[in-house]
Amino acid sequence: MKTSQKLILALVAVAAFLFVGTGAANAQQKFGYINSQELLASMPEIDSVESKVQALGKDLESQYKAMQTEMITKTQDLQNNLNTLSETVRKQKEKELYDLQTRIEEFNQSAQQELYAKQQELLQPVREKAQAAITKVAKEQNLTAVFDLTSGALIYQNESQMVNLLPMVKQALGIQ
Repeated sequence: MKTSQKLILALVAVAAFLFVGTGAANAQQKFGYINSQELLASMPEIDSVESKVQALGKDLESQYKAMQTEMITKTQDLQNNLNTLSETVRKQKEKELYDLQTRIEEFNQSAQQELYAKQQELLQPVREKAQAAITKVAKEQNLTAVFDLTSGALIYQNESQMVNLLPMVKQALGIQ
């Protein structure tokens, strides 16, 4: 063979090697995605969580309505007897109404917080179970990373297949 043919064959061999090598490197980098909200909604445990949260919500709502009814009754009583009450009694009743309104507002706020906290508490084991299943499947599929479509967050990463850019970016910025 002529030298030019050998050179062409060598270049083709190098190009083929680079192409195959690049393909193999790309094959190692597999990414996945999941809609975690859809997953959680499909888990059977979610029905129990929802029913417990709804039961607490109904209990808190009935207490809230009882306080509102008390407020309405006391307001109507004050309005109906306004002309017959002494100024001291009227001021005392107005203060009671103001205090009751404040208690209702505080109750409403704390009830919402309690409801949210209970929901999060009950959802935590369900989320952990879902995360464990996602991690298991991601490892079985040899994925580098899994993204959650719901939040756009990275919910699984194979540390050995990923590069932490922080030290290099800090160096590029001149940060020690």
